[in-house]
Amino acid sequence: MKNEIVEDLEDLTLAEIVSENIHSAIVFEEYGLDFCCNGKGSLQEACAEKNIEVGKVVKSLNELSTNKNSEKYNEWAPDFLVDHIINNHHQYVRRMIPVISLHADKVASEHGKNHPETIQIADLFLAIREELQNHMMKEERMLFPYIKLLYAAKKNNQPITPAPFGTIRNPIRMMEAEHESAGNAMNKIKELSNNFSVPADACNTFKALYSELKEFEEDLHMHIHLENNILFPRSIELEKEMFLV
Repeated sequence: MKNEIVEDLEDLTLAEIVSENIHSAIVFEEYGLDFCCNGKGSLQEACAEKNIEVGKVVKSLNELSTNKNSEKYNEWAPDFLVDHIINNHHQYVRRMIPVISLHADKVASEHGKNHPETIQIADLFLAIREELQNHMMKEERMLFPYIKLLYAAKKNNQPITPAPFGTIRNPIRMMEAEHESAGNAMNKIKELSNNFSVPADACNTFKALYSELKEFEEDLHMHIHLENNILFPRSIELEKEMFLV
C-alpha cells in the first residue's frame, strides 16, 4: 500500500487498508467507518455513505506512524490465525461477557428510571451474549477444525474428505450473517449510549460499563475483520485449490 498516493488509498477497500497496516483501524474507529462487516467497500464509498470528506481520512491515515513490527495477519498461516482468533478474541469475549452482563443489569436496575436507554442496552447485550456464545461454539467445533484440516492437507500434499456441510461457503455465509447481526446490535448500543458518553449522574459501575462496552466493540471489530476479510476468503480459496470447486 502506497500511503503517499491519495488515489490509491481512496480506491482500496477498508479491509485492504487495515490488512496492510493494522493501525489503520484506529483511524476508522475515530471516523465511525466499518472496516469489519462492511470492509469490502472502498474508502471513497465508505466516506461518501457517511458524508465524510475522504481527504481528511486519507490525511489521518498518512499521519499514522509506520510500525515495521506491526502484525501482518494476512501473511499468517490459516491454522496459526485460527489459534490467534480463539486464544485472543474468543477468550476475550468469554472473559468479558459475564462482567459486562452483570454491570449492564445493575445499571439498568439502578438507573433505568432516569436513563431508560440502559434497559435497552442491557437487553441488547443479552442478545449479543447469546448469539456470540453459540457463534463461537460453531466456529470452534465445526468451521475452524475444517479450515485446519484443509491447510494441513495442502501443506502435506494429502487428500481430504469433503465436509458434511458441503462447500465451506455455507458455514462462512452463516458466520458472516451472525457477525452482521452482532455488529448491528453493538451499533445500536453505541447509538443509545451517545457513543458511550457517561451522563453526569453516573455511578462508578455506570462508568465502568460504558468503558467496557467501548472496548468490547473495538475488539469485536478486529475479531470480525480477521475472519470476514482475511481468514474466510483465504479458506474459500484453499478449498478451491483442494477440490477445484
